[in-house]
Amino acid sequence: MIVEQAPAKINLALHVRARRADGYHEIETLFAFLRDGDMVTIEPSVKDGFQLSGPYAPDLVEQADNLVTQAAERFRDIFDLYQPVLITLDKHLPVASGIGGGSADAAATLRGLARLNGIPADDRRLFDCAEALGSDVPACLAGKTAMGRGRGEQLDYTDGLAGTPVLLVNPSAAVSTAAVFRAWDGVDRGSIAEGALLDRALTGRNDLEAPARMIAPVIDNVLNALRAHRDPILVRMSGSGATCFALYSSEQDRHAAARAIRADKPAWWCLESALA
Repeated sequence: MIVEQAPAKINLALHVRARRADGYHEIETLFAFLRDGDMVTIEPSVKDGFQLSGPYAPDLVEQADNLVTQAAERFRDIFDLYQPVLITLDKHLPVASGIGGGSADAAATLRGLARLNGIPADDRRLFDCAEALGSDVPACLAGKTAMGRGRGEQLDYTDGLAGTPVLLVNPSAAVSTAAVFRAWDGVDRGSIAEGALLDRALTGRNDLEAPARMIAPVIDNVLNALRAHRDPILVRMSGSGATCFALYSSEQDRHAAARAIRADKPAWWCLESALA
């Protein structure tokens, strides 16, 4: 049995630079990963199977063709390997929430199948699979803090902020990534600065925040709630929303903020974690 973690990702900064002729957008983003997320288990079987567990499993039940099964199919096509497997996705991250849940699950599936078949983790074909599955999947496959360019698939790895306490909050709202990108105003507000990772994050922004807030105004409430408790280092929406995050100087500050938000908004999803 192979077990692979599928950690949540956040965008410390996300600058949208241009619309591309292929329908994608040219972006710059700082990817960072948490210590917590979903889990993918893969084991040999007499026939192929896919099953779900975890609190957010019901949100995926109707999706017979999801990124996990797509990842398995693409892996088989690329590597010409057809051993039947049972894949179990233990789903703890909310769906369509801007923290790369589906991309992380697909990446974990690719890593797990590679381990099961003795394929090195740095095999270029794995990254080819990941790139074909989605813009965030290559970053999730590596699972390292990185500057992403192009669609996000061109990665330059960097260091910094490992162990930083982080709180994720989602107002139980799913937001369409495609809709948010369509609502972007098309203005190039410049690139992410050079320097230390935290400085780059603090001077950066998320260009998708404004269109996401128009689609889901409750995001304003989440950002305000995070700013209201324990003087966080950084508060920002992640990806295309609606999940927002805050970085803290201590676990005590993070926990106090989480406790206050849970008490005020018990229906909101909160995850206390740390950057990997």
